[in-house]
Amino acid sequence: MIHLEQLSKKYGDKVALDIEQLDISAGERFGLVGNNGAGKTTLFSLLLDLIRPTTGTVWSKETAVSNSDAWKDYTGAFIDESFLIGYQTPEEYFNFVGQLYGMNPSDVKLFLERFTEFFNGEILDSGKYIRNMSKGNKKKIGIAAALLGSPELVILDEPFANLDPSSQIRLKNLIRELPPELTVLISSHDLAHVTEVCQRIVLLEDGKVIRDIKDAPERTLEELEAYFAGEEPVG
Repeated sequence: MIHLEQLSKKYGDKVALDIEQLDISAGERFGLVGNNGAGKTTLFSLLLDLIRPTTGTVWSKETAVSNSDAWKDYTGAFIDESFLIGYQTPEEYFNFVGQLYGMNPSDVKLFLERFTEFFNGEILDSGKYIRNMSKGNKKKIGIAAALLGSPELVILDEPFANLDPSSQIRLKNLIRELPPELTVLISSHDLAHVTEVCQRIVLLEDGKVIRDIKDAPERTLEELEAYFAGEEPVG
């Protein structure tokens, strides 16, 4: 699904990302962890062609994302609030995104029914513009919009941040219920949440892949916690 080769991003003399090779298969639940500045958001931004690499290429379904827009038809993503349109209501925004995928308002309304519990009565029919909503509710809108249009690939940067505990649990349930053929990439500082919903965890440090844990074993969380506590290397 995704292939990275000799991928790097530099800002002056600072190396933000340096990955020799990384492959993500279709249908994987892929978790990305690391401290602030490890390169997580940089990697996701490169996957979405929001920034250009210093070296290397991002391939999505054998197409270089920098050379074609074809990947946009099957990719949903939410990185931050810049993906939203603040002067719209949630309904207006969902219909706008849905229209991009050929969905009419009835299709969008039907699709959003699966998010009733996640929205908790705070998103739809609120009468608010997105710009006036809490960070947590903006996050909910962005996550739901990323799943519009039956994507094959979904990229979510820190989806659990700013959500209350109940919403975090509901989000984990939503992710578990996604179609198995859907490829989901999640970055998170919350080790417990990401290890619960992802079968593969990649650990970044200073822009490099330090550990790639596939078919995450039962002790993945314990190993990651030991690493970040500085007690011992992962593995």
